[in-house]
Amino acid sequence: MNTSSKPSVKAGLSSFKYLDVISSLFVTVLVVSNIASSAKIVDLGVSLFSVQLAFDGGTLLFPLAYVLGDVLTEVYGFKTTRRVIWTGFAALVLTALVFLALGALPPEAFWEAETGGDAAYNAILGGISYGGIVLASLSAYLAGEFSNAAVLSKLKVKMKGRLLFVRTIGSTLVGELLDTLIFVLIASAAGVFGWEIFWSLVITNYILKCGIEALMTPFTYWAARFLKRKEGIDVYDT
Repeated sequence: MNTSSKPSVKAGLSSFKYLDVISSLFVTVLVVSNIASSAKIVDLGVSLFSVQLAFDGGTLLFPLAYVLGDVLTEVYGFKTTRRVIWTGFAALVLTALVFLALGALPPEAFWEAETGGDAAYNAILGGISYGGIVLASLSAYLAGEFSNAAVLSKLKVKMKGRLLFVRTIGSTLVGELLDTLIFVLIASAAGVFGWEIFWSLVITNYILKCGIEALMTPFTYWAARFLKRKEGIDVYDT
């Protein structure tokens, strides 16, 4: 593993000024996007080759997790990114357990009568603690994020740090494909989504996620350059 002459990974994660900020934002994006995914499915009335393009609410925010993952891998290397990915996994598990416990608690009478109570809660927010959606989300997250980080780190070495946009988009195409297919497949098998919208969700989510990250390429360039300069590090996972 090669780094610049300033702080090395071996010096300890605490030696970096911005790693905690990027990591915290990464975990926040994961949790919020997973809540949004279970809360609403959006249909803008657009079709592609007769396939209705519907997507879950988390699709709009989740690509930012891949952008931040790209930045983490590009600057700090795969080992550090792996640590952050597992931290995000733990946060998702904790979120699911909290919503599961909350759903099991007895409702207050006025809240139950005025808001739809447990029925409304289970229909909207309870989904994030439902076994099928949790399994789908966690499995897809691990497969997608690890494959994205691994592909990006290997391409960086192979391409000698050149053409960042090729590496970020290429790794996204792999990671988001695995993430989307695994998530929708497991969720559909568990009865969370109907099989009749399987391809609609897969195609729409994949196109939107990859498209949003591609549009954010200028931010990825800026963030990577900024962090490399400020942290004095540029890891190659040789």
